[in-house]
Amino acid sequence: MIKRPFFGFGKPKLDYAGVEGLEQGEVKDIPLSGRAVLFFEAPHPTIHDVSIQVDDEVKTGQNLQLSPFSKTTFTSTVTGSITDISKKTGYLGKTFFSVGIDVSEADQWDDGFSEAVQSPDLEKADRYLNGLPGISNINALIHPETPLKTIVVNGMDKDLLVTTQQMVMKSRADDLKEGIAFLKKLTGNPKVILVVPPGLSAEAAKSGAQVETITPSYPNSLPEMIMKDVLHQVVPAGTDCSSLGVGFINAEGVAALKSAITEGKPPVTKMVTVIGKDEKAQVVRVRMGTPINAVLSALHIPLEQGDRLVIGGPMTGRSIYTEEMPILQDTDAIMVQGKDQLALNSNDPCVNCGECIRACPVRIPVNMLVRLLENSLYEEAARDYDLLSCIECGLCSYVCEARIPVFHYIMLGKYELTLMDKAEESANG
Repeated sequence: MIKRPFFGFGKPKLDYAGVEGLEQGEVKDIPLSGRAVLFFEAPHPTIHDVSIQVDDEVKTGQNLQLSPFSKTTFTSTVTGSITDISKKTGYLGKTFFSVGIDVSEADQWDDGFSEAVQSPDLEKADRYLNGLPGISNINALIHPETPLKTIVVNGMDKDLLVTTQQMVMKSRADDLKEGIAFLKKLTGNPKVILVVPPGLSAEAAKSGAQVETITPSYPNSLPEMIMKDVLHQVVPAGTDCSSLGVGFINAEGVAALKSAITEGKPPVTKMVTVIGKDEKAQVVRVRMGTPINAVLSALHIPLEQGDRLVIGGPMTGRSIYTEEMPILQDTDAIMVQGKDQLALNSNDPCVNCGECIRACPVRIPVNMLVRLLENSLYEEAARDYDLLSCIECGLCSYVCEARIPVFHYIMLGKYELTLMDKAEESANG
């Protein structure tokens, strides 16, 4: 249970990037790279169990099963030859398989998806749908533990400076109506609400869905805030929106679903906002699997020693250690920060200024919470100071006078609690 189910009013005034001046032709196409890297979650198989092999030829749109011992599949976004297969550990311990491919100049399309969408067996199409751009996990919508009563299509971008979803709304509004119809068919015909900023209400009206506008002020587009402001529900601590029968999907995912079913080909490109060192943003269309350095090179954005490369926006984005990281289906933004722009964290103690409490949308006593997290008291932090009520907006770190990496402590605390729960389940199982 949330101990403090009320929302704060002291958060700083941070407005999302608007769509003024965005036109349909402003999306820049990034040339196909000579190398692609496909990442997908695969926690169980070892590298010796995989069915695919180095030197195997793959086609664009081909769905491949990782292992005979796993249901994990992935869809190739390029045509070419597999050059390497490895297992990697990502953010917060997530395990990924990485498949490198030397890309051919011309695409050869596989027919598997076209046959799957014409089949009455939904599971045949399921294998492809999780790889569509803008859809991080469509199984959470199609096969939820709790039947969905409502699906929210988010036409707002979740972070500052990012305009990916707004560009989709601006340039692909006509696709949303058919995409929503397909989505309702796949998910059992729930109510669909399209959430947009006021400037996109005319485009949203073309969808035929119920349209709700929200004030374009951060963090209003985060799912928990939409639940509170639009659906007038508070998500219980430690759960997600699906526990209340509500699913979320980005506008790009809906448009991709429409294209996939009507064209009989899984979309293989992703729209991404690229934010340079000057904080100027541009939206590009890029083949999924393209290494980030190829995108930056095409846009003439240099990287220098000491610069920071971030996947996502300035509030919730995550720094990465290599520019070889590929564009994934949920990569909405890339941000480059120059070494002279970085706000460095500090090990100074909390000064009890109270800014984090005033900024927190859910009024967590952040100043007390971070003290427990600094001392690895994770269970106490969840029990006594509402760790699991955090909606992960990052405002606490943004306003911290002592420059304590509060957001990082919170993410680490949640991760450690997950590990504890898994260990307890194993011990009892």
